[in-house]
Amino acid sequence: MSMQHVPSHRRVVVGVDTHKHVHVAVAVDELGAVLDRRSFAADSGGYGQLIAWAESFGGKLTFGIEGTGSYGAGLAGAVRRRGMGALEVMRTDRRDRRLRGKSDTIDAENAARAVLAGLATAVPKSADGTVEMIRQIKVAKDVAVKARTSAMISLKQVLVNAPDELRQELQPLTKMALIHRCAALRPGKVTSIIASTKHTLRSIARRWEMLDAEISEHEKILAELTAQVAPDLAKAFAVGPDTASEMLIVAGDNPERIRSEAAFARLCGVAPIPASSGMTTRHRLNRGGHRQANAALYRVVIVRMQHHEPTKAYVARRITEGKTKSEIIRCLKRLLARELWAAMRPLREARPPLQVAA
Repeated sequence: MSMQHVPSHRRVVVGVDTHKHVHVAVAVDELGAVLDRRSFAADSGGYGQLIAWAESFGGKLTFGIEGTGSYGAGLAGAVRRRGMGALEVMRTDRRDRRLRGKSDTIDAENAARAVLAGLATAVPKSADGTVEMIRQIKVAKDVAVKARTSAMISLKQVLVNAPDELRQELQPLTKMALIHRCAALRPGKVTSIIASTKHTLRSIARRWEMLDAEISEHEKILAELTAQVAPDLAKAFAVGPDTASEMLIVAGDNPERIRSEAAFARLCGVAPIPASSGMTTRHRLNRGGHRQANAALYRVVIVRMQHHEPTKAYVARRITEGKTKSEIIRCLKRLLARELWAAMRPLREARPPLQVAA
């Protein structure tokens, strides 16, 4: 396809289907006509070539990029550093793929048309500051927590099948006492079932202790980083480093991309949406959003319902109004999202004005 140029006042949208090694781009003008389609390497050199190719069309340029949180993160960052507008595009739904087929070029063209139609409006996370550091440490901690849980399950399973003498000695112990006792076992030379069982229990227990120490170190770093970025958020009642991290990860390093407190609540999955039918008028919570953030809000609400006097008073009042426990929790999660959004104000105010896509 030959290169085409458009007047400077007209809009050009470049849709990009991102992959590990190659990005496929399709340029579309504001009338929906395809200007050109190309493939570029998924590296810094390829990003520069893709941007130069897009600029060659002239016009007001906007990028619609799939996978800005994974394979498209590098390209989104390169576009942002050039001061150009970029929007995050969701993957094409399965129904459309059944009707039109599936190819990288089709996906890239769909991305461009989603921007033209106004279906793609989300600004990608910048992932270039302290919040990205928090996200990475949080990943390391979550992996370690899963491994520690797995180690405890394995330890107890080995103990269930251990010789009677060893099982009767260890089973009555509490969790921490069991860990320390098993870590101190001396199996000696492995020449019997008891020796091999002790060897296995000691190995798993010591692994649990190492993972527990690693998790404590991750939590210490998260506490320092969250207090540095949003001190009011870290000080909120029942909001520990873990919950503060989840809230900051949802907002990203460029929280100004979230237009309002209501938009933040929707990202957390606690914004009510209409669910009416016929003569029935009602609402339900949004099933989308960041599931980990939603779970973090739930944990804070449960703790506050037990130990936070203002929350306990609110619950008592809503019960007298005839609200169910699930309805009260839903309201509390929405109010909590509003409170935490306000606590992140310093992070929003510290950012420069948002570059809006053309």
